[in-house]
Amino acid sequence: MAKRYGGQFSPNAENTGKTTPQPKPLKADPVGARSNIMFVPPIIATMTSVFSGAVGMTFGLAGAASLGLGAWLLREGIRAHAAYDTRRAARRPAIPRKLFAALAAGLGVSLLAFRNDGNLVASGLLALCVVALHVVAFGIDPMQDKGMEGIDTFQQDRVAKAIEGAQGHLSAMKDAIKRSGDRRLLDRVEQFSLTAQDLFRTVEEDPRDLTSARKYLSVYLQGARDATVAFSDLYSRSQDQTARDDYLTLLDDLEQNFAARTQKLLSDDRTDLTVEIEVLRERLGRETQRNKFGE
Repeated sequence: MAKRYGGQFSPNAENTGKTTPQPKPLKADPVGARSNIMFVPPIIATMTSVFSGAVGMTFGLAGAASLGLGAWLLREGIRAHAAYDTRRAARRPAIPRKLFAALAAGLGVSLLAFRNDGNLVASGLLALCVVALHVVAFGIDPMQDKGMEGIDTFQQDRVAKAIEGAQGHLSAMKDAIKRSGDRRLLDRVEQFSLTAQDLFRTVEEDPRDLTSARKYLSVYLQGARDATVAFSDLYSRSQDQTARDDYLTLLDDLEQNFAARTQKLLSDDRTDLTVEIEVLRERLGRETQRNKFGE
């Protein structure tokens, strides 16, 4: 007789009392096809310059290198711009990568044009056109800070340093788990990374939260990194399913704790806002009474 399957992940599974974190949608890379296609011209320029003689090859390879640099700067600039847009409070990028990408593209095209006809004026005009078209197509970098009024820049620098270290731990986790060769584990680590990023953004938007979240950004993430490295070394050799289950359980626990800490920080922020509002109302009430009685 057929028997219905029942287990932890079956539709009718009984609640075991442990909440399994809901998967977060993986974020798409903001770099699109339009920017990726910018790597094609330097490849073509390199191939056509190899057999152009000493002078032609020099100008051609220099132009190809400039175009390649511009394509790379554009890709990184788009990512930095996307990160800026997703945050309520953010500093402008320290390096205007998209603007430099436009200049590099213009320089590369001018070098290639000069290689072909030797006309310096025409090459310069072509470079200006390329820079203008590049800016129109991809825009420029954010040129001012956003939502930074009233934020202590010293505290912001401390937060940036702490989050940079935390990002390093996450990157090490992702690199280590690749050795397992298990797609579900890669996706699970990426999902945990998204939950950790939520905590990072919360701390960035209110640097006062750094003290409460510091152990999550350092101790817990460093421990998760070390556990991931140890698990990947073991699993890649033995395919130990018990170790795999234990590691997934560890990620579940970490994700629940990180999500809970994020919610706690947000709740504390709301409490602080309520207190500030009540204090302001009380002061306004006293000021109204003074005005009423002519004091």
